[in-house]
Amino acid sequence: MDRIGEQIRAELGRVGADSSAGDAVTSWPAAVGDEIARNAWPARRQPDGTLVVHVRDAIWGFELTQRATEISERLPGRPRLRFTPGPLPDTTAEPPPAPPAEASPEQSREAAALTAEIVDPDLRESVARAVRAALARAPTDRPV
Repeated sequence: MDRIGEQIRAELGRVGADSSAGDAVTSWPAAVGDEIARNAWPARRQPDGTLVVHVRDAIWGFELTQRATEISERLPGRPRLRFTPGPLPDTTAEPPPAPPAEASPEQSREAAALTAEIVDPDLRESVARAVRAALARAPTDRPV
């Protein structure tokens, strides 16, 4: 959990958000859903308590202004909302790849049998490792 908190704080700093928007930030994705969260993000609270939400563009701002009451009711404290174009968190970063699946003993034996005729021991081991990895992947992971 600490790593996620650090990432959220760093991202908030990058987009100019402050800590006063904290409760709204943590509840925002669940309150608005994935599509809106990709295109609008709480940035800061104004002194009067209004939550300023950065949006991708004026079109998103207009649309969400029409839904402000509905969205506000889903957020802690039911804040007044103001939508304005501004920087959003970077959602293009890909998650780290999943660790490779471990081959079962049967899959390891099959890989050894398939590569047994390769004369060069280094090449044989390299190909066997690739075959084990391919066999260990779930059938749904394999490209068609």
